[in-house]
Amino acid sequence: MGELIRILWVSENREVLQSLMGLFPDMGYEVLTAISGAEGLSLLSATGLAQVVLAGYGTPDTESGEFLREVRRRWPDAVRIGLSRDADPAAAAPAVGEEQVYKLLAWPPDGEEARATIQSALERFRLVRALRGGDETVLRSTAQEAESRDAYTQGHCDRVAAYALKIASALGLPEGVRQPLRHGSWLHDCGKIGIPESILNHPGKLSPEQFAVVRNHPAWGAEMARLAGLAPGVAEILLHHHERFDGRGYPAGTQGQEIPLAARIVAVADVFDAVSTDRPYARGYDREEAIRVVGVLRGAALDPELVDALFAALEEGGRNPP
Repeated sequence: MGELIRILWVSENREVLQSLMGLFPDMGYEVLTAISGAEGLSLLSATGLAQVVLAGYGTPDTESGEFLREVRRRWPDAVRIGLSRDADPAAAAPAVGEEQVYKLLAWPPDGEEARATIQSALERFRLVRALRGGDETVLRSTAQEAESRDAYTQGHCDRVAAYALKIASALGLPEGVRQPLRHGSWLHDCGKIGIPESILNHPGKLSPEQFAVVRNHPAWGAEMARLAGLAPGVAEILLHHHERFDGRGYPAGTQGQEIPLAARIVAVADVFDAVSTDRPYARGYDREEAIRVVGVLRGAALDPELVDALFAALEEGGRNPP
């Protein structure tokens, strides 16, 4: 990142804090520890931003919750990780706009899991900084970098953008709508940086626990867009692109016209490209079969008007987008 990496742990357990100091012996990170939220705030006030802050979450210790809220208010770029004895870390994804923590980490933390969680948080911090400013070249390259973790999605963000813009053109949408649509299409899966590669590239049906992690990525991505100051329409796409027209999607179960139009467009484009592309668990369909499969989802998962618009655009164009 070109700057000092600072990590702050807050816990009243001094022995655990001492053991955590050795998690990154060769990385050159500055690891700070505090035994209370008040001490943690004093440290941050004296040293400046810590890229990652870890403290208790979802426990009777209300002081820890107040500490994390104060960190969010004063240092919004800091990625907050909750330390919890009770909650299931895999299922934690507070709603965008209410996010107090990025992830939960079981307490006492396993060293390997803690390292992986912190590395994911640092990657999120870096991507938010990269996205800030909204330069199209940077947005697209950042999206391509994020998708490179999954060998089966190479070129996916570009293809989704191309299909989405075909739909927008068929609907006659103005450029003011198309620009955030293009950006949101590129970035729609950037929240997947929070998903471990063992889940992302799992060759088969995911377990309920694994799918609980996957379901977090829309909220993770939307919060990144919000922190980066991208257009509200981009964050809406990231948050809602896995909602279903019939209300059975995630993360909120929003349905029909209540789902933002741009998110409904990206959902159609995303599904069409997904069924057309080889994945770890299935081979992609040819054009004719992909159209048939997406047609089955018309009016259930996908907005029927937008499915029709895509099919009309494909028939008119006759070729796959680049």
